Amino acid sequence: MKSILAVIDLQNVFADPASEWFTPRFAEVLAPIHRLVTAFGDDVVFTRFIAPSRPEGAWKRYYEQWPFALQPPDAPLYQVISEFQPTSTVDATTFGKWTPRLATRVGGARLVLAGVSTDCCVLSTALAAADAGVSVTVVSDACAGGNDESHAKALDIMRLYEPLVKVATTDEVLG
Repeated sequence: MKSILAVIDLQNVFADPASEWFTPRFAEVLAPIHRLVTAFGDDVVFTRFIAPSRPEGAWKRYYEQWPFALQPPDAPLYQVISEFQPTSTVDATTFGKWTPRLATRVGGARLVLAGVSTDCCVLSTALAAADAGVSVTVVSDACAGGNDESHAKALDIMRLYEPLVKVATTDEVLG
């Protein structure tokens, strides 16, 4: 079965230690992600979390807590880190990136997930894709969470969804 790699939210806002949304182990997942991106070639999709122009519903309260994030999609904080230069991205104003655009790109393939953060956007994407009937593999050592405990808990939660969601290492995925 063909696989598509989705690199979730590898953006400056999560990479920058000065950011309120800094992901502590961000730099540690770059080497495994580079390996995956190289191996998957043209079958790679990068996603971005972006702020809505006008938050609605519960998102209003969310952005009251994080007002710095109410910036346009072309703001530097929302750009994919400079180590990667995707020609296009799948953008979403939601944690989960399982959007119609990503679903179309994946088609009937297996979805392989890497990126940040394990305990938010990766988890939300994995579960939504699994609910849609997609076979999902989450690459544990190519994901980073808000902290080590949350990362481990999110992986444990996703393991509960086997066989729809599989958790594997980079070596297992590329083996």
